[in-house]
Amino acid sequence: MASTTRVPKAELTGVYGAVVQRMSRRMLGAVAEPVQVAWHNKKVLRASFTMGRLSQKWDACDANLKSYAHMAVAGLVGCSWCLDLGYFSAANEGLDLDKAREVPRWRESTVFTPLEREVLGYAEAMTATPPTVTDEMSARLLDQLGAPALVELTAFIALANLYTRNNTALGIESQGLAAACDLAPLAAPSAR
Repeated sequence: MASTTRVPKAELTGVYGAVVQRMSRRMLGAVAEPVQVAWHNKKVLRASFTMGRLSQKWDACDANLKSYAHMAVAGLVGCSWCLDLGYFSAANEGLDLDKAREVPRWRESTVFTPLEREVLGYAEAMTATPPTVTDEMSARLLDQLGAPALVELTAFIALANLYTRNNTALGIESQGLAAACDLAPLAAPSAR
């Protein structure tokens, strides 16, 4: 699937470009459009790579919860690229595909645990403009996750907002990553 981005995709050149292309193809089977667009400003691209790499090392919060939270942010913001990547990643990381698929309609779905529902609600509350996180919401998650995991989850959701809003503003849309794995489509988002 090819999309038309608001900033044209750049050709990844030089040794660094070759390395980035090789890594992207190995991880995704294609060069990621956000990388092609960000190539116009390599300082921004490197910062994004660094933040992503560092956040992958965080381990105080369950990876499944963070994945569902990122997909909830993507669904609310409307970042089809991030939803596509989230589902692709879920398939390749052994996450529960039924749950990943249901994130866009998590309120109506019966597949999520109470804690997962709390996390999905928290992710959406952080993403709302202005944010709608309440003391009660934070207290429930603090009781269930502990302070280190809640701090990590909050930072992870903030990064998801950075990525999803950046992609959406630049017109970056789904590349069909999940379809390339023969995965069923995501559920339609809930009417809100």
